[in-house]
Amino acid sequence: MSGEVSGYLKEVFQQIVEEYEFRIDAMEVLEDHVYIFVEVPRRYPPAQVEQIMKSVSARELFKKFPKLRKQLWAGEFWSEGYFIRSAGDKGTADIIRKCIEYQTHEENSLQLHMLVKS
Repeated sequence: MSGEVSGYLKEVFQQIVEEYEFRIDAMEVLEDHVYIFVEVPRRYPPAQVEQIMKSVSARELFKKFPKLRKQLWAGEFWSEGYFIRSAGDKGTADIIRKCIEYQTHEENSLQLHMLVKS
């Protein structure tokens, strides 16, 4: 994701959080990953938040960029994988924010991915 697609995806995420009363704390949209730290009301289970964010964003991106569907494997915008973690204290929230910020430094992102996978 880059350029116009990346910018529009950020707009769509902002629309989603406003509609569902979420709040984006930190977000980075990279070429092949999205990192988003979202504050969510307790009434939403984590899996439902993931489903809302992915389904609404994919639908809106395909509406605006219909050629995307043809460019993607099996016409799916998002992969099935995701990682969710709750952050109940300030220390954990600060670490998550720093990890997301760290992703913008291309030379560092491979190292962080290796750390996450091990």
